[in-house]
Amino acid sequence: MSLTDLQIKRLKAPENGQKTYYDPGLPGFGVRVSQGGSKTFVVLCGRDRRRRSLGRYPELSLSDARILAKRAQADFALDEVTPSQDLPAISFDVARERFLADTETRTKTRTIDEYRRLLYRHFHFDCALSELTRDQVAAPIEALKATPSEQKHAFVAIRTMMNWCVKRGFLHVSPVPAFTFRSKPRERVLSDPELAAVWHRAEAYGWLFGRIVQLLILTGQRRGEIVGLRSGWIEEQMIHYPAEFVKNQRAHTIPLGDWSMQIIETLPESADLLFPSCLDDSKPYNGFSKSKAAFDRELDIAPYTLHDLRRTFSSTMARLGTPLHVTEKMLNHVSGTISGVAAVYNRHAYIDEMRQGYAAYEAYLRDIFEKHGPEEKTSLA
Repeated sequence: MSLTDLQIKRLKAPENGQKTYYDPGLPGFGVRVSQGGSKTFVVLCGRDRRRRSLGRYPELSLSDARILAKRAQADFALDEVTPSQDLPAISFDVARERFLADTETRTKTRTIDEYRRLLYRHFHFDCALSELTRDQVAAPIEALKATPSEQKHAFVAIRTMMNWCVKRGFLHVSPVPAFTFRSKPRERVLSDPELAAVWHRAEAYGWLFGRIVQLLILTGQRRGEIVGLRSGWIEEQMIHYPAEFVKNQRAHTIPLGDWSMQIIETLPESADLLFPSCLDDSKPYNGFSKSKAAFDRELDIAPYTLHDLRRTFSSTMARLGTPLHVTEKMLNHVSGTISGVAAVYNRHAYIDEMRQGYAAYEAYLRDIFEKHGPEEKTSLA
């Protein structure tokens, strides 16, 4: 077991000298207790296991000390790579393309597209791969502090690529430094007037981003599940998502409410994808950033994300009295009220229950959209 704050607090000072207690969860990392009672975090680095002090406890927290220890060990590992250990002469650009091409064989298309977007948007190095420094890799990640979610995703993409490069022999050690991301869980739920404002804006915005927003509101599905929707998956007013497409790798079927079906029937039939990319009909739409910025300019509500619409859907279902296990079926949540042995034996699809839930939800939406918005009845125009 790894060291804990409680264990460190209980460590007693030795009668003479110093005593070091090492953390089994991170080899080489530990806390040194001196005769006077002070406690100092230390880490062993390099081939010669050189000891390095990191800082005193509790001024330096245990979690931050672990991060510093990992960085110190990585720094020493980089320093110990000798020139005699020749590496292939390969540029960052070439390594990036090889990584993406290789990963395509075993990773979902959506993930590969996200890796490609992040690696091309944020990482540009005009040097050999083996010459990259930790500071060079850290700079574009640190520049994304204003957008925590994008920062974390960019870090994961470059770390995955560099780890792949190590395994392929293009690098001895990954130059990606350790980062700590402390993000507060989002709790944003739109009020009825806010949701109505978004709906009316989507109605006026039209094809195609406006229709995407409307279906996000009506169905509660993830944005990737809406923009990746294909006409062949819709049958008898139900969507049948295949397991290989869905985020949690579980086939997902939901009934469509009448309002959702009406919107889908108004969409152009130019391709199998209901929301294709403007540049390639075979790929789903992916212009969320620019479209949402333009979409929100006419909205006078607090900032929100598209995922907040899904959270608002779930909260509204609770207000309407829809059973939690039915809402979780709608959202395709893996962990929920039906789990363990019950999940193994309970294979009921809850289609009728979901259909009733969507009908009540659409009726509720019509009421609030008429109450908060234009005087005329909400239409599909």
